[in-house]
Amino acid sequence: MNDLILLAILSDGPQHGYALKKQAGVALGQPDMHNNLVYPLLRRFIAHKWVTQRKTAGQRGQTRQVYSLTPLGRAALIDRIRQFDDASSAEAFRLRVGLFELLDSAAREQILATREKYLQARKQRFVALETGMDLGRYGAEVTRFIGEQIRTELAWIARLRRIHRARKEKPEGALR
Repeated sequence: MNDLILLAILSDGPQHGYALKKQAGVALGQPDMHNNLVYPLLRRFIAHKWVTQRKTAGQRGQTRQVYSLTPLGRAALIDRIRQFDDASSAEAFRLRVGLFELLDSAAREQILATREKYLQARKQRFVALETGMDLGRYGAEVTRFIGEQIRTELAWIARLRRIHRARKEKPEGALR
């Protein structure tokens, strides 16, 4: 996921390493992304020709490295967003939804359908657990809470589909 976050930030335009790690941290809900994650990923991106690196003067006379996403990097980012192999990861799902603007309609629907299928199966397991076992007062509370989370996320997926349909139905040139 760290690679997707960095590539997505670079899709908005060139950034120096310090700004990248700060923005990635915000995306992860942390102060910043650690150097030991950022710079090895950037070196890998450069080796794959997904990102270019150039030197520029900093505000205090220092030299900064500025990183830019290449067309090959943008294609790699989109391919990596489409690859949603871990439907059990809520974080991976939310990250992809956050990047839906980069995807075509079919890719969005595939991601939604994959997560929805996982959630429906999980919901059935919890129903079987609730009806097939004596969970006790607190065990039942946990399963009710998880069931509510699943229902909430399924409702969100339905809302995302409605948003997507409404967007597709707007006439060409309509205001957003």
